[in-house]
Amino acid sequence: MSACERYDVAVVGGGPAGATAAADLAQRGHSVLLLDRAGRTKPCGGAIPPRLIRDFEIPAALLVAKATSACMVSPSGRSVDMPINGGYVGMVDRDVFDEWLRTRAADAGAIRRTGVFERLSRDDDGTAVIHYRHGSTGGDETAVARARVLIGADGANSAVARQAMPGSKRPPFVFAYHEIVRSPTAGIVSDFDGARCHIYYRGSLSPDFYAWVFPHGDTVSIGTGSAQKGFALRGAVAAVRAVAGLQGMETVRCEGAPIPLRPRRRWDNGRDVLVIGDAAGTVAPASGEGIYYAMAGGRLAAEAIDTVIRTGDARALATVRKRFMTAHGRVFWILGLLQRFWYANDRRREQFVSICRDPDVQHLTWEAYMNKELVRARPLAHLRIMFKDLAHLLRLVSP
Repeated sequence: MSACERYDVAVVGGGPAGATAAADLAQRGHSVLLLDRAGRTKPCGGAIPPRLIRDFEIPAALLVAKATSACMVSPSGRSVDMPINGGYVGMVDRDVFDEWLRTRAADAGAIRRTGVFERLSRDDDGTAVIHYRHGSTGGDETAVARARVLIGADGANSAVARQAMPGSKRPPFVFAYHEIVRSPTAGIVSDFDGARCHIYYRGSLSPDFYAWVFPHGDTVSIGTGSAQKGFALRGAVAAVRAVAGLQGMETVRCEGAPIPLRPRRRWDNGRDVLVIGDAAGTVAPASGEGIYYAMAGGRLAAEAIDTVIRTGDARALATVRKRFMTAHGRVFWILGLLQRFWYANDRRREQFVSICRDPDVQHLTWEAYMNKELVRARPLAHLRIMFKDLAHLLRLVSP
């Protein structure tokens, strides 16, 4: 390896956002460095919608399960089943899925390096110089690489954002924790269904988010999250395992990480640095869904950076956030309101789960989730939902 390699683009972080951007840029003929810290998997339920599978050509072999319904469980223990009529939610294991994305980027021509980003400096001509330490945890040896554009896809605590955009405030976050356990064999746990996700809305399991049990074929993801400092996440997950009857299953691994609650106000430095994925805060409020939005942001980033390299106009970097928010900002705003209101206390959570019984709510929820856009073609259904919500808010109906 030369003393200072030169690339068109350096990507720090090999998750869905960074790997997608790296693959798309390499396919466009640009030289790309993909730097990733190996040996760590983000805590994630692993749900991906059909639109992601279509748009990003994900092979069926990566789906370890297909969920065809979700069971919403209220604080009192009441459950509401939400079937996905004619559809499904794909489930992936992030360690396998993310590695496949990185391999695809390498196959497209990106150069992979395992290492830890250390700092950003500048050459005499102003070109970005990336300093990183070798290995999964970072050894003593430091390498350097020059790049015309730097992408920070290095998570909610993005070191790239801190150094390249010091005035950019990090968004608030939920800290998520999950345990991957072996799936029970048939008949051991009566309520377990390998095609059904369970979502628990209960203050003792999460005071401001939710807890989950997501089937992954041979394993199950059991987790929770909270923005409340001091909340005992491990204890809450143990309680979820007990409620779900999975406390006796073997634990394969445990993971925790912050998940941003809203997008950053700025994603670029106006010159040659852009952040995407969790580093940009592209995780949907209320649901915590981030894989699709990370990959969509990665693709938008590749398109903009291709323009920057071809034209030299750095203003194209600012179009990434603008285009993303045009496509998804309204959904994020609505989900943010939903989380702040319905997750506020157990009385409201009880009402929220009750609303989920409504066929109109179920249909519009799944249609919007699977296609990643708001459903505009059924105004009467939206009107009915509005009046039903008001009835619950005014306590004219019982949960």
